[in-house]
Amino acid sequence: MEKDKLLYRQAGDGDIPQMAEIRAGDWGTEPYWRERIRQYLGAGLHPRESLPSRAVFVGVEGDRIVGLIAGHLTRRFGCDGELEWISVRPECRKRGVAAELFNLLAEWFVAQGARSVCVDVEPSNLAARRSMRGTAQRI
Repeated sequence: MEKDKLLYRQAGDGDIPQMAEIRAGDWGTEPYWRERIRQYLGAGLHPRESLPSRAVFVGVEGDRIVGLIAGHLTRRFGCDGELEWISVRPECRKRGVAAELFNLLAEWFVAQGARSVCVDVEPSNLAARRSMRGTAQRI
């Protein structure tokens, strides 16, 4: 997968099945994620202290979604924004997909006036924890 073959865009309802498949690869089942993502996109799911403004972006290669990121404005932990989810298909990892998705969401946060963003990382996810080091200074 070459980076120039990827298209990055905002997600829509038609993307829910593939996004659910990606999330379910690491966290639960597809039916659970289809409903959760559908509610999040439609602002029917309200994470703790979240505000209505939210964004979901996907990385697409051909007709296949290879990664997704979601975030919203919040008051949680005194932050302005919160990264809700970021997932990349295992076979597409370490190719810059997550970084590009993260940059898109960071740009969205800046455009919304969010200057401090919360990121909840599973303690056992060492790769994500390493990649988050120093990020706060760049946003």
